[in-house]
Amino acid sequence: MSVITIQCRLVANDQTLRHLWELMAEKNTPLISELLEQMGKHPDFETWLTKGEVPKDTIKTLCDSLKAQNRFAGQPGRFYTSTVSQVKEIYKSWLALQKRRQRQIEGKQRWLRMLKSDVELQEESNCSLETIRVKATEILAEFVSKFTKDTNQKSKKKTKSTKNTTQKPKKKTKKDTDESGSTLFQALFDIYDKTEDTLSRCAIIYLLKNHCQVNEIEEDPDKFLKSKRAKEIEIERLQEQIVGRIPKGRDLTNKKWLDTIKLASSQVPQDENEAKSWQNLLLKTSSSVPYSVDYETNTDIKWTKDNKGRLFVNFNGLGDHKFEVYCDSRQLPYFQRFCEDLQIWHDDEEKYSSALFMLRSARLVWLEKKGRGKPWNIHRLYLHCSLDTSLWTAEGTEQIRTNKINEADKVLTKAKTKDKKKLNENQLAYLQRQQSTRNKLNNPFPGRPSKPIYQGNSHILVGVSLGLEKPTTVAVVDVASNKVLAYRSVQQLLGQNYKLLNRQRQQQQHLAKKRHESQKKQAPNQFGESELGQYVDRLLAKSIITLATTYQASSIVLPKLRDMREIIQSEIQAKAEKKIPGYKEGQQQYAKQYRISIHRWSYGRLIENIQSQAAKAGISVETTSQQTRGSPQEQAKDLVIFAYRERQAISNK
Repeated sequence: MSVITIQCRLVANDQTLRHLWELMAEKNTPLISELLEQMGKHPDFETWLTKGEVPKDTIKTLCDSLKAQNRFAGQPGRFYTSTVSQVKEIYKSWLALQKRRQRQIEGKQRWLRMLKSDVELQEESNCSLETIRVKATEILAEFVSKFTKDTNQKSKKKTKSTKNTTQKPKKKTKKDTDESGSTLFQALFDIYDKTEDTLSRCAIIYLLKNHCQVNEIEEDPDKFLKSKRAKEIEIERLQEQIVGRIPKGRDLTNKKWLDTIKLASSQVPQDENEAKSWQNLLLKTSSSVPYSVDYETNTDIKWTKDNKGRLFVNFNGLGDHKFEVYCDSRQLPYFQRFCEDLQIWHDDEEKYSSALFMLRSARLVWLEKKGRGKPWNIHRLYLHCSLDTSLWTAEGTEQIRTNKINEADKVLTKAKTKDKKKLNENQLAYLQRQQSTRNKLNNPFPGRPSKPIYQGNSHILVGVSLGLEKPTTVAVVDVASNKVLAYRSVQQLLGQNYKLLNRQRQQQQHLAKKRHESQKKQAPNQFGESELGQYVDRLLAKSIITLATTYQASSIVLPKLRDMREIIQSEIQAKAEKKIPGYKEGQQQYAKQYRISIHRWSYGRLIENIQSQAAKAGISVETTSQQTRGSPQEQAKDLVIFAYRERQAISNK
């Protein structure tokens, strides 16, 4: 399934906009805020925190009890359903963040318990520092030897599977050993608890605190204490973040802000924590628009055309209120298709299935704007639509239809083996819907254009490496011959538009300076950026897709977003070591200045643009880990090789 999201602006008369605003701002958003607060006070909250999941049934039960109250009553049924799903998603994200913070705290506390100065290590092991260093060297050499052996074995397996017996396994270099740094860290932590020998344990601690290196320079006691205290502060800050920070809803009336102003002007804070909480509330810029409303059922959205060909949409539960669709000319065909699908289905609901609608789901969103007047006239209303691009053509629709038929047949075949008397009403209703859908899927939607499905060469892949100095580097690789067909730098990808990259960099530096000045004054420091970065991302994504189709690549390989912090840190560290060899303080200062001077890139946004453009073109996208060492070209090539190995490993299972 190739799902992308498009948007259009919805325009209506003042009465309609006011009606929708009042529903979303005065009823739905307060309901979500109340649910978020009550979920945080629930008796089972600690259990959910441990499991990392909030049960949807509990949210629905609470929502059903609240919607009987006058302040939350009178909303369409879809609004209540959207409320439950949004609260679940908010808590799901929050619980995942809390779980990650808890893991960080546990890891840092574990390291703090292990951490000892050189003097303490000598006392504990009853050995000299030189002996500890010798033992550390032995452990380091043993790991490098094992790592090299395992890598060579994998290389031999890969050579055998591709039947390329003329290629010899690559010899392990020091650069490859450096790339295993994170693996070494993890390995040292893993064997520490299993090791009973005191000298070995002390040697492991020595390696860990010296970045997996044997340091011949004597340890500075003051620096050691400073480093240890910094780790304690990190733990304290994480503990502050993890305590008492349940998800908070939106306060569109600014009541909490006004109450805090009155409180701060009439009372003295009891302690520093209370003063800090007041300050955070006063400096926080609250949203002035309500929560969005999700329409997860595509038949709840009604599309129509007038005699002039203009598109209109209305929603179940909102009565006769209609909204005119304003969209970009490039997206207009999609919205016209939504209208055509609905009309075909509406003319004969017993023949066609809504499972083949190109529109999958939608979301009503208010976009915040500044100005004077009524909020429904100031802010703009948008509809975000998720659609499956495979359903645009007859060939893609046939492929999706076949898949859905197979899925329905599996469910119905499995149901035949069960005793229907033991099924409850919901299960029986579900089976009945499946049977109805299966019957309707025999009839594909008519009138869809014919276009051959994109077929790339399975042995040609495009790797996209990401970095700090060079945001994007592309390599087109033929994995069958292990040959690079083309490299593209960010300058080559952008062409004449490369100057936009420098303009964006200047804008970011200006905003960073402005934000820093506001932080020093303890003033609000949330400044929005222009859409230039989004435009540059689209240009890059378009060029990458064009390159992939030119070489008939089967897929595009992207790095995992979670690895970007380590990749950037490694890039900066390598540059600092090369610029100022052997002087760590100078390297740290250089790295700090380099971060300020270089542009900051939204890698997540760029990856989303590439995925979206690839979905439209019918090119699959794979993700794998990006190496932290080597040139951007080597990293892009390695991405392809690793992805191809993973693909082979899966096929061999």
